[in-house]
Amino acid sequence: MKVSVNWLKEFVDTRMSIDALAHTLTMAGLEVEEVSPVAASFDHVVISEIKTIAPHPNADKLRVCEVDAGTGHLLQIVCGAPNVTPGMRVPCALVGARLPGLVIKSALLRGIESNGMLCSARELGLSEEHSGLLTLPNDAPVGQDIRIFLDLDDVYLTLKMTPNRGDCLSMIGVARDLAAVTGVELNVPVISPTSITSSVSRSVAISAMKACGRYSGRVLTGVDAGAMTPDWMKRRLERAGFRSVAPLIDITNYVNLERGQPMHAFDQDSLKGGIDVRFAKSGEELNLLNAQHVALQENMLVICDANGPVAIAGVMGGLESMVTEATESVFFESAYFDPDTIRGKTRTLAVNSDAAYRFERGVDPEGARNALERATQLALEICGRPGTATGPITTVHGDLPVRSAIKVRPSRVTHLLGMDVPRAEMIAILKRLHCEVLENGEFLNVIAPSFRFDLKMEEDFVEEVARINGYDKVPAKPPKSSLRMLPVSEGTRSRASLRRAMVDLGYQEVINYSFVPPEWELDFAGNTTPLRVANPISSQMSVMRTNLIGGLTASLKHNLNRGESRLKLFEVGRCFLHDTASLDAQPEMLGGLVYGARFPEQWGEGGQKGQMADFFSVKGDVETLLQGFETRFESYTHFALHPGRSASIFVAGKRAGMLGELHPKWQQKLGLPMAPFIFELNLVAMSTMTVPSYKPHSKMQILRRDIAILINDNVKMQCLIDAFKGAKLASIVDFSPFDIYRGESIGTGKKSVAFRILMQDTDRTLVDSEADKKVSEVLEVLSKEFGATLRK
Repeated sequence: MKVSVNWLKEFVDTRMSIDALAHTLTMAGLEVEEVSPVAASFDHVVISEIKTIAPHPNADKLRVCEVDAGTGHLLQIVCGAPNVTPGMRVPCALVGARLPGLVIKSALLRGIESNGMLCSARELGLSEEHSGLLTLPNDAPVGQDIRIFLDLDDVYLTLKMTPNRGDCLSMIGVARDLAAVTGVELNVPVISPTSITSSVSRSVAISAMKACGRYSGRVLTGVDAGAMTPDWMKRRLERAGFRSVAPLIDITNYVNLERGQPMHAFDQDSLKGGIDVRFAKSGEELNLLNAQHVALQENMLVICDANGPVAIAGVMGGLESMVTEATESVFFESAYFDPDTIRGKTRTLAVNSDAAYRFERGVDPEGARNALERATQLALEICGRPGTATGPITTVHGDLPVRSAIKVRPSRVTHLLGMDVPRAEMIAILKRLHCEVLENGEFLNVIAPSFRFDLKMEEDFVEEVARINGYDKVPAKPPKSSLRMLPVSEGTRSRASLRRAMVDLGYQEVINYSFVPPEWELDFAGNTTPLRVANPISSQMSVMRTNLIGGLTASLKHNLNRGESRLKLFEVGRCFLHDTASLDAQPEMLGGLVYGARFPEQWGEGGQKGQMADFFSVKGDVETLLQGFETRFESYTHFALHPGRSASIFVAGKRAGMLGELHPKWQQKLGLPMAPFIFELNLVAMSTMTVPSYKPHSKMQILRRDIAILINDNVKMQCLIDAFKGAKLASIVDFSPFDIYRGESIGTGKKSVAFRILMQDTDRTLVDSEADKKVSEVLEVLSKEFGATLRK
């Protein structure tokens, strides 16, 4: 909102500098975004009257003018403006005047002396208009400084209003707050009721009582709708961002700007029958003032006459009932509409409405009659003529907001602010805010004024005391904490430690939205019924993710498009499986993606140069991350992963995630040169690990035996290792595969697996016979479980 400082000073006689005023308003919660002068800096420009015009002897497009600038003698000025005519009054820059980027001097123009310059709006820095001289009213006083006449020494402040301060969307509203902060008296002129000179009125009924708390209307007959809007009103409207349209419309906009009460002017003769405020009926339509044809919805409040809707209440009037230059009788509307009823209608209709902007934030329910009297007063001044008659005000009430007393505890105010505010000062502040304050022992019963919709509970009044008393007076006290550090188990693994572990493995963290496109859920999770966002930012962010694959692949594609060829990415984020708040329904996951070469390109890679990441290298990263946990991998089919190159990850016997290569179908759809490898782990499964415990290191020599066994080809390696671990054979410290062979020499459906067996005792060195016995025990376990035989 733009606020004229000169206009503001008509209501609050403050002597502050502009900078001090802007700071005061900002500290009071009305943030000043910009301070802008109305006009550029210039001087010695006065109002002048052109007396005579003669052609320039040496130039066809120039004129020689004799100008009365109030100097006591006529000035000869050469002018080339196409609209220059005798008798017109225009700005004249005298010799010595300093204009934006120009100093006026006496000069010869094509051989004719010129003592000054007649100015356009652009030459004065008022606008970009330069098609001709700036025309002034015929009654403009010759010789007066143009800055005074056009009020160009004004400054306007652009305020950034918060949604809860609808009461400050007017000049009087800002003045009220400024008066409360500074303690200066608020001077709002009292609007005296206009004398009723006509019995003409229009009946009003309210069918939607809750949606319309008050509706007031008045008929003025015999008005001159073709009159000119006064320049002072035009200037104030235009500087506040309103466009001057016609006098009756300008009057309603001016009252809105001055008092924060949106109004509407109907052509009285176009209305049929009485006014009814009701909700729209199915199938009703309306042509709006902006020539937009809309189908009305049943939740839209409308103003109706006997023929149907003539306006959308609190939003915009109808085209057929608008005032025009031919209007002779006008029906002014001033009403209070419930904010919840108006809210969201401009978005539904795709229209801009200054009235709706105010109504949906809350308009003073008690301000409608005064605004109507003010509009009547201005209409009689501007559009009145002999025979103009004023009818009585018709007012009907619906359900108005009830203002209840709120109990405010001075001790609570002191506690929340961290400073002592004397009780008397507290009461004075609340009264300056136009609150009704009743002392009740230790408490204060406070009733907020009708225009403050945001004061609903005790804390709201505490904030008001702090705001008006001055936020800068609140002392900066360092907090004193008596909290003790809670014990943290040594086995607890924090998110920060997981992130550090991933970084140590060469991964870089990415952060993606939890809102994803529905296509991601279908492609990467096979989810046809995703959890949808009630009010999505866009169609590409309309459902909640159930895994991290979509965000990781999108980050991969983003980086590939920018020339990267090797990537290791990870993300920590929550997924949303169901519409509940439980941890099982919204697990926090760690996801990783690996693409391209296994190692960065460098001269010392040796035999690993150019080696690409594969399932087992990524599996190694996962195993490193899960050190300290009992981990196993099992073959697994996932909707987004290659069916033969994916696995489930089990931690402590429970499924904790998955690992695998992206499915070729999605690789092709994403246009990736090669498939990335992806893994996901549930953070809960990694939150507590087994704490390493000390075991004495044996000083005895390790014995190694290598064996090769023949087993069926469908036996999984993990099953062999599990069977060995389940046997719990003493003195065997390692049992690891190091070679697999398949070939015709061992038969179809068979494979040869070579294992390394390391044996060591803590008390003595094992002899060969004992080592052979341990090997036989291993073979016995594998033979019993899987029918394994020793390969000769």
